[in-house]
Amino acid sequence: MAAYAHDSTFVPRRIVVFLFIVAFHIGLVWALANGLARKVVEVLAPPIQTDIIEEMKQDEPPPPPPPPQMERPPVEVPPPEVNIQIPVDTTTSTAITDVTDRPAPMAPPPPPRAVVRHNPTLDKRSQPTEDYYPPASKRAEEEGTSTVRVCVNEQGRLAGTPTITKSSGFERLDEAAIKWTTRGARFKPGTEDGKPVEQCFQFNVRFKLTN
Repeated sequence: MAAYAHDSTFVPRRIVVFLFIVAFHIGLVWALANGLARKVVEVLAPPIQTDIIEEMKQDEPPPPPPPPQMERPPVEVPPPEVNIQIPVDTTTSTAITDVTDRPAPMAPPPPPRAVVRHNPTLDKRSQPTEDYYPPASKRAEEEGTSTVRVCVNEQGRLAGTPTITKSSGFERLDEAAIKWTTRGARFKPGTEDGKPVEQCFQFNVRFKLTN
């Protein structure tokens, strides 16, 4: 009868191998958790040094200027000449020598006719008398000439109040000249082309003492 011999050392050896595998995995997980594997990689693989190198730009010369554009002179084409020759009929007695579409120039208007004017005048029949010489001026021996301006209508009558444009130098003589012009003077009206019209004019009234 065969006997089965059991090896007592086989079981503990398997347990030791199993425990070693479990411990190895636990240690591996712990190393990954604490970054030990990264440190091992950094020790084994030196850090890579990188340098930034700027690209050197070469100054390119500017492009040459474009060639100047030469302007071509315009070509002048002379207008065509058309010669039309018509035989002249010498038997006709009339011919058109000049044809134009311009209107005939208008004759200039006649110059305006000059109007013939005559100023009013004093009637020679009315002359100042000694009565209009102021007595006070006589005693003071005042003499002078007053210039009076009047307007005369178509009937030869005063149109407005006479005025003194130049004094005689004495107020009494100027007032006497206005008095005579208003009361004693007579006038002939002025005319335009022979027709009486209202006009203004001036005249002198002289006061002079006589012996």
